[in-house]
Amino acid sequence: MEANLPAIWAALIGVSVVLYVIMDGFDLGVGILFPFTRDERERDQMMNSVAPFWDGNETWLVLGGGGLWVAFPAAYAIIMPALYVPIIVMLLALIFRGVAFEFRWAAKPDHSLWDIAFAGGSAVAAFAQGVVLGGLLNGITVENGAFAGGPFDWFSPFAIACGLGLVAGYALLGATWLNMRVSGDLEVRARRWAKTLLLVVLGFVLIVSVWTPLQYERIAARWFTWPNILYLSPVPVLTALLAAAVWTTLEKERPFAPFAGSVGLFVLSFFGLAVSQFPYLVPDQLTVFDAAAAPESQMFLLVGTLALLPVILGYTIFVYWTFRGRVRPGEGYH
Repeated sequence: MEANLPAIWAALIGVSVVLYVIMDGFDLGVGILFPFTRDERERDQMMNSVAPFWDGNETWLVLGGGGLWVAFPAAYAIIMPALYVPIIVMLLALIFRGVAFEFRWAAKPDHSLWDIAFAGGSAVAAFAQGVVLGGLLNGITVENGAFAGGPFDWFSPFAIACGLGLVAGYALLGATWLNMRVSGDLEVRARRWAKTLLLVVLGFVLIVSVWTPLQYERIAARWFTWPNILYLSPVPVLTALLAAAVWTTLEKERPFAPFAGSVGLFVLSFFGLAVSQFPYLVPDQLTVFDAAAAPESQMFLLVGTLALLPVILGYTIFVYWTFRGRVRPGEGYH
């Protein structure tokens, strides 16, 4: 059992990251789309569609970050100083965005500042998360088990491309969420946004899929050597089929299927990332087994985490069920 603890913790953190990206992704996406309508009632609808969920969605970010800290302290001690700037920018953006949820309603009708905070905080947080991913994939300078680079080593064209790609991906989740959760003119707008964003996201997926194996020999070997190429070939095929399904169901004005398909695209992208990187936490430097905390610590924390997970999942399901249904103009929770 002790030998499997690092892999178990890596899986737990991976699931937490996926849940965060999906669940906070759509509400960040709604904020990213905020500037694309000037209609006050539509903006109220957009905010009300995510108001009951946004703060609970961020639980998974805490679990993922906290899990990395307690289960893989050596990796945490390298990754955090290497990516300190974009991580701090992300956290500050999330703070501004969270405050905007509360203050925008109180400041009506003069709330333009909080509109900017909500939209800007959403876009900056999404971009910073993508930059963190790109900076990590680019590699981190490590000497004697510690970060030995500079504060802006993460800055590169690849990291910027990852940041822009994640902004587009979150916006797609937000558009398909609105297509499912609002009614009226905004629902029609959301379908148009989703079609355009789907093409943009597929473009970024293609760019990253070509860029990574060309730049990183290890990733090319993982994907394009035999028999891996046989086992992994369904991933791009499923991605293309899901994208086609999202487009088709948007054309047929189905509410749930485009959102589910967009979530599937994110899950497949994460699976591809995991295949490319496992077992490394710090690419080419530190594996999950190298960075693992003492087995006693991991076991102790695993017991507590497994006890809390049903509670977290339970209240998440309860909130989503309670606030199910579409938000119509003039309705909402705030």
